[in-house]
Amino acid sequence: MSVIAAVGAENSPVINMAIFLVFVIVSLWVVTRFARRNRTQADFYVAGRTFTGRQNGMALTGDYLSAASFLGITGAIAIYGFDGFLYSIGFLVAWLVALLLVAELLRNAGSYTMGDVLAFRLRQRPVRVAAAISTLLVSLFYLLAQMVGAGSLVNLLFGVTGNLWQSATILVVGILMIIYVIVGGMRGTTWVQIIKAVLLIAGAGLMSVWVLGKYGFSLSDMLGAATHGSPEGSNILAPMAKYGKTTITKIDFISLSIALVLGTAGLPHVLMRFYTVPSAKEARHSVSSAIGMIGLFYLFSLVLGFGAAALVGPEKILAAPGRENSAAPLLAFELGGTLLLGIIVAVAFATILAVVAGLTITASASFAHDVYANVIKKGAISAENELKVARITAVVIGLLAIVGGILAKNQNIAFLVALAFAIAASANLPTILYSLFWRNFTTRGALWSIYGGLTLSIGLIIFSPVVSGAQTSIFPDVNFAWFPLANPGLVSIPLAFLLGWLGSVTERGANPLKFAEMEVRSLAGVGAETAEVVEPAAVTDVV
Repeated sequence: MSVIAAVGAENSPVINMAIFLVFVIVSLWVVTRFARRNRTQADFYVAGRTFTGRQNGMALTGDYLSAASFLGITGAIAIYGFDGFLYSIGFLVAWLVALLLVAELLRNAGSYTMGDVLAFRLRQRPVRVAAAISTLLVSLFYLLAQMVGAGSLVNLLFGVTGNLWQSATILVVGILMIIYVIVGGMRGTTWVQIIKAVLLIAGAGLMSVWVLGKYGFSLSDMLGAATHGSPEGSNILAPMAKYGKTTITKIDFISLSIALVLGTAGLPHVLMRFYTVPSAKEARHSVSSAIGMIGLFYLFSLVLGFGAAALVGPEKILAAPGRENSAAPLLAFELGGTLLLGIIVAVAFATILAVVAGLTITASASFAHDVYANVIKKGAISAENELKVARITAVVIGLLAIVGGILAKNQNIAFLVALAFAIAASANLPTILYSLFWRNFTTRGALWSIYGGLTLSIGLIIFSPVVSGAQTSIFPDVNFAWFPLANPGLVSIPLAFLLGWLGSVTERGANPLKFAEMEVRSLAGVGAETAEVVEPAAVTDVV
């Protein structure tokens, strides 16, 4: 009997459906409840900048703790042990980069998007287009992971099998995501993320206590049981069980670590959340609050992962739909049967909906505000028409995410998110840091950095084992992989920084007055709410 059949024998689809529908209906009510306040661009894009630091910190937690954190990391720990926990460490440490280098300065320097920051001292049209393209691509890669997680969850919840069911689930998630964004905007999405963060941490905490209770609240006994159930034995408690087998896997681990640590500060949906608070102080408070809550959750994920290895076993996990991504739901079923499975899967599904809504509103805002309003219409557009374009863009992004999620449905979610981190760290982070801190940064440097980082990271992913040449590849039956690393960060991130420097030193046209103005604005907050972006006439448009 398969795992899905074993679960389905005791599982009640009616109860699961009821729990599932309650979560969906409540979240939709929350979205529509706040939709009436979306009258302006600031309301739709950044919720009118009305959230406190603590509220935004909870929303950041809800936005950041995606399917990768709950499903992907738990599954990775259950199968690979300590190496799976390395994802948690990387994801958490990354917030220090965001706190120390980005959060406060970015809040003061921009209005809605990353393009606003770049356009303040560089040529508006080329850098806004580049920033929008980067935002769209990073968001789409991140969305793939959430769609894959949704398919795995609902298949397991309702006891169904087959690619058709998983594809249908991904379609439903995409439709709900589009509704969230079109109706609720950033305000409704933020409150869903806050509620979801509370539910997710509470659910993970409950399961962690339950698992430890099975072993007399002895962490040592639980880890011992996990080693007995794993084919790797005690090796799962030591580093490098997965990444230490060959030289290539060791290098791949270094590449992964760089991408995880640097990626958060370049993620568009995280950066946009800094604009939903009224001041830089609140932005800093947001990050410090988020670090505490995210760190607590990742401690829970350690217990859940090893608990799944001990109580469920790697063989059952790998035989279930979604493979590693099913570890947390299977553990919930093992602990509390149908009721706990339904609750945990519904919470995880709410997690996915909240995250994909945040990603979609970020991507649609970037296109509507940066490309359509400021490049195509050159600022001559009403707020109403700009918001209409943003909503249309959300529909298009949702459809693309549905197609991509169906193609990538067999990949580990945490791994897919790590690829999005690598792209964000390659294309966005060098440009942001150069723009905030380097006086001689130019438009050419920004374009070379963004487009170079995008081309390198995505190109290396396409020609890596992620896409072809392996059983777990997106296209397992063909092989055009020549780049050996699964994560391109080790190569693409340093080269993107180099391209940004090279493009700047080969172009005359840096505007020291604009940099001085931006420096005062980013550090002191002077003019952060009222200053308009003006084309720096001294900067050329040469790429």
